[in-house]
Amino acid sequence: MVAVPLEGDAFTPPGTQSFNSRPLFPSEGWEQCHPHGELLEGCSYTETWTDAWLTNHVAQAVIAAVLVLGFWFLVSRNQKMVPGRLQFVGEWLYDFVRNGIARDVLGHEYRKFTPYLVALFTFILVNNLFGEFFVFMFPTFSKIGFPYALALCSWLLYNGAGIAKYGFGTYLRKQVLPEGTPIYLVWLLVPLEFLSNIVVRPVTLALRLFANLFAGHLVILVFVLGGTFLLEVKDNLFYNFTGGISILFSFAIFALEIFIGALQAYIFTVLTAQYVHSSIAEEH
Repeated sequence: MVAVPLEGDAFTPPGTQSFNSRPLFPSEGWEQCHPHGELLEGCSYTETWTDAWLTNHVAQAVIAAVLVLGFWFLVSRNQKMVPGRLQFVGEWLYDFVRNGIARDVLGHEYRKFTPYLVALFTFILVNNLFGEFFVFMFPTFSKIGFPYALALCSWLLYNGAGIAKYGFGTYLRKQVLPEGTPIYLVWLLVPLEFLSNIVVRPVTLALRLFANLFAGHLVILVFVLGGTFLLEVKDNLFYNFTGGISILFSFAIFALEIFIGALQAYIFTVLTAQYVHSSIAEEH
């Protein structure tokens, strides 16, 4: 979370600047030109590749990947007939994705795709929950590049699965030309189906995840930072009271964001499974 500064007695409301990344190893002059995360007009410095790529939010995604790998590694070791807490949580998460998503959506071919779906769900869940932990206080997927990258992985999976099963030509025909299409509608349906099944799916998959996390985090910023500003207003009990109410209400928003973070992880995983199913299904 990038704190929005108080400039004298004025309050600068949170906005897109609150989602700016900061480099882990800023180049000389970066801090002077980005005092609040935004580049000052007329300020110049020599930008390096680390300024753009080695950022705090990239570090969050890497930490989430390490946590997910470490969690499943520990769960898979020394399993017992009577599970401990860690094994219980791991088995519950695995069964939830395996039985509630993969098997229900994909049918008898679910086994080969279950590992990806389990990893996908837990990775998104951890990154979304980062928005509620004080160490991070920022949901990784409220940065649009991360949802796009994850959607690209799912896009490669379901298209690759369809091509592997049917071959490129047959798979493409099944995606863009539904069975039984009248010949006089081919010219209309082919481009529409191509856009819908090949182009639009990954874009909407990413935007759905991004928009929910972005909007939720922005609402939290408004209540927390706005409430903090009102609490610090001197000699105005009304402002102080409303600021306190705003801070208290933010806890309810945090709880809602935990639910939304879990829900969006579920939706992204379910849609990925559905797209895989549509790619390998015998009929469309």
